[in-house]
Amino acid sequence: MAPNDRTGAKVSTLAGSCLCGEVRFSVSGPFPMLYQCHCSLCRKQGGSVSNTGLIVVADNFRWISGEARVGQWQRSTGFRSHFCQVCGSTVPNMLRDTGFVWVPAGALDDDGPLEIGAQLFLGSKMRCDWPRSDGLQYETAPDLKVLIVILHGERQGQQ
Repeated sequence: MAPNDRTGAKVSTLAGSCLCGEVRFSVSGPFPMLYQCHCSLCRKQGGSVSNTGLIVVADNFRWISGEARVGQWQRSTGFRSHFCQVCGSTVPNMLRDTGFVWVPAGALDDDGPLEIGAQLFLGSKMRCDWPRSDGLQYETAPDLKVLIVILHGERQGQQ
């Protein structure tokens, strides 16, 4: 059964896009929980005090249009940022060789049934940042594989 959105309607797919609309994508359920990262790299990437994202199974992600317009930048440490080459908006990218795709929550056109599951790098948050108290709280971050299990939890088998 698909989860409900705020209006009570069933949601099985979420659409997303960049600021100019050139890059469009969709994510189908089951939906994992979101995480918010407060590290300096995520703050710079998103231009805010934290960056909220979800990690979806690659089979549940689809480019609708504009994939050829996606540029990327990568740090020597492996941190990557993919963006629309027209408007500069952060857009999804394959998460290393995990079989998962990282999706910036701010690029979704609606938030549907999404919930926060974890707060990451609270030890390096800005003093003006007052993170939410829901979800698991981490001074740094768990291993990526552990984080994926945490965020997908019981939802992995739900549709």
